[in-house]
Amino acid sequence: MKMSPKAQSNQASTSVETTTEMAALLSEKDDIIDKKSEVIAWQQQRIALLEEYLNLANQKRFGSSSEQTTAEQGNLFNEAEITAEPEQEELLLPDTASKTKTGRKPFSDKLPREQVFAYLSEKDKAGAIDTFFVKVREELDIIPAQVRVLEYMQEKAVFKDEQDKRIIKAAEVTLHPVAKAMGSVNLMTYVIVSKYADGMPLYRLENIIRRYGGDISRATLANWVIALARQVQPLIHLLREYQHNGPLIMADETRIQVLKEPGASPTGDKYMWVTLGGEPNRQSVLFEYDPSRSQEVPLRLLDGFTGGYLQSDGYAGYNAVCKEYKLTSLGCWDHARRKFKEAQIVQPKSKKTKVSKADMALSYINKLYVIERNIKSLSADGKYQARQAQSVPVLNKLKKWLDVQRPKVVKDSLTGTAMTYLHNQWDKLTVYCKDGRLNISNILAENAIRPFAVGRKAWLFADSPAGAHASGIHYSLIETAKLNGLEPYHYLNAVFKALPYADTVEKLERLLPWNFKAENKES
Repeated sequence: MKMSPKAQSNQASTSVETTTEMAALLSEKDDIIDKKSEVIAWQQQRIALLEEYLNLANQKRFGSSSEQTTAEQGNLFNEAEITAEPEQEELLLPDTASKTKTGRKPFSDKLPREQVFAYLSEKDKAGAIDTFFVKVREELDIIPAQVRVLEYMQEKAVFKDEQDKRIIKAAEVTLHPVAKAMGSVNLMTYVIVSKYADGMPLYRLENIIRRYGGDISRATLANWVIALARQVQPLIHLLREYQHNGPLIMADETRIQVLKEPGASPTGDKYMWVTLGGEPNRQSVLFEYDPSRSQEVPLRLLDGFTGGYLQSDGYAGYNAVCKEYKLTSLGCWDHARRKFKEAQIVQPKSKKTKVSKADMALSYINKLYVIERNIKSLSADGKYQARQAQSVPVLNKLKKWLDVQRPKVVKDSLTGTAMTYLHNQWDKLTVYCKDGRLNISNILAENAIRPFAVGRKAWLFADSPAGAHASGIHYSLIETAKLNGLEPYHYLNAVFKALPYADTVEKLERLLPWNFKAENKES
């Protein structure tokens, strides 16, 4: 039976509508599948990123803290995958082979020596035509701490004048930097050096002193620390002036917890700032506490510095300093290398692992460090010439590689973060090649601040801002002494004893580490 034309038309129309609806439904399903695929891909990428950061956290907590590239990693660069990189050349790694030294290291000739004699009996020497001694061994000895009480006895003389009146003349008594203190300068110096050079908290020092027979409370020890810091403050101001006379200042900051900072949470972060600089033979390391990490702090600390260069880790708070005082900002390659190292340590350890972009970046950066080691003994002009001839070509290759590879990496990954840092800091990181007096990294400032970080693990926090300020002052003296080749206890002990008599700028300048070193060398 034939359908009427109208029925055929209706059927065709219905078929078209059905097909259209099905196509729309399929398209909608495809859109849903695509969106779900995008979500899955994003989730997989997110999981990979989280796994990276988890592995990094585990490595920092349980793994080795060394940032050196291991010798085994050098074998990665022999694989065929290296041909995919823009530069096909041998990628030099630092020589990490251990240089074993045989024999025992001799004791310093600066140590006091006491000879212990072994004598022959008169019977054994009977008939000998001569006797002599031969040194058979050396031993390092130490005298344990000893607590004693110093009784200061003042002699007085009585005279009578013409009117038969009694006149008493008294001998001058040695002045103490902290008036009426019940601890000697030697004891106070011991406390300061033990706490700030050796990371010994005051409650342990209290127990140690008590064990030897003394009875000084922790509160008294803390009061000594703060009182001595106030006395030393003029010397710190003088060190700051000399520091501003150099061509370069290195700056860094680290967290410190101060419980009783007004207007701030006891558990919140406050900061210890450190600056290192000065003329080559008059350098100092200065710590200063401030509850803020704002740009106002370095603006205050570097007020008066016109040397030309400020080296930091790239923290934006230093930008205002460079702008205000017309300083050239100098980057730190240690920070750039550290970020790539973090990306490298979380990559798979399988021997079949392809050469990663973190490996490639580290290989170029390590070349720069090899050059620095080789030119370490050169003059400033010699370093400049060597960097222009050797370092600049490596930097150009690294920049070319970075520009090609950065768009190919997930931005939030560890490698992507490292590449972004390197890209953003590039101009600052290459400044060191323009002046032989500059350093490739901020490592000297980081090394200076490390004893503070180590000590912080022992004493955990400062109770008050006064204590935090005092800590900064004592760290400044100790680290500056070490920087100038002085033993901290010997230097601080002499400074504390001389402070009550340093009533002029000239006398205060004699206590600066380089002047103190010169005077003691002559004497």
